[in-house]
Amino acid sequence: MRFTKMHGAGNDYVYINAFSEKLPADIPQLAIAVSDRHTGIGSDGLILICPSEVADARMRMFNADGSESEMCGNGIRCVAKYVFDHGIAAKDELKIETGRGVLTLQLEITGRKAQRVRVNMGAPILEGAKIPTTLAGDPPIRQKLTAAGREFEVTCVSMGNPHCITFVDEVNDDWVLRVGPEVEKHPAFPRRVNAEFIKVLSPTEFQMRVWERGSGETLACGTGACAVAVAGVLNGLMERRVVGHLPGGDLELEWSNEGPVFLTGPAVEVFSGDWPVGK
Repeated sequence: MRFTKMHGAGNDYVYINAFSEKLPADIPQLAIAVSDRHTGIGSDGLILICPSEVADARMRMFNADGSESEMCGNGIRCVAKYVFDHGIAAKDELKIETGRGVLTLQLEITGRKAQRVRVNMGAPILEGAKIPTTLAGDPPIRQKLTAAGREFEVTCVSMGNPHCITFVDEVNDDWVLRVGPEVEKHPAFPRRVNAEFIKVLSPTEFQMRVWERGSGETLACGTGACAVAVAGVLNGLMERRVVGHLPGGDLELEWSNEGPVFLTGPAVEVFSGDWPVGK
């Protein structure tokens, strides 16, 4: 089965073109196998590029533990690059069907290849029950949470998948690697949650590390960066146009007039290969 390894700001996935490849019956097990960085290809998860009746293509995204997620901001940029570069739909504005609905993407083309992609990620979901979280507030802003022996304030936002944002003085391993896993599985989040830890550098810049639901720490999280941009505005800490500095690279965010969040960043194809059927 043919695959392509791609990444957006270091957030790497294995992509399979379901227009042409026959998929195995057990997709979650395939995601676990290919994601393993020792015995597989190595990735934060698996993304299927599928036919769609309502868009140019459909994205299905699976975390490294095999669980299916609704949305991936870095992943969808790479889907758009693949769709354009590989001739599925040769146009610089694409519509991709996701668990969040149909999203519109604008491609920056250089040398007949997509290099950067701007995504209309849709409006943030701010109602606690729809995020979902049991924390109070619509949206839940500066709510107390206790995890890993710490009590701290969090703000919760959904971008089609749930995020829990903590603003900290310093982003370090203790927050990300010790507190992050406990936040992911905290009882306040019935479908688990992505945990972002943020240092505000200025009203237009922030530093971010993330513990992703089902994948652990990743080098970037596009939906997470969008959620942080929203949380920064809600907390009066950041302006509506910001740059997020993540371990894998920078992402540009814009949230204007309480409407959709726009995410802009790179999309990179690394290599392609063949995965043995039945492995």
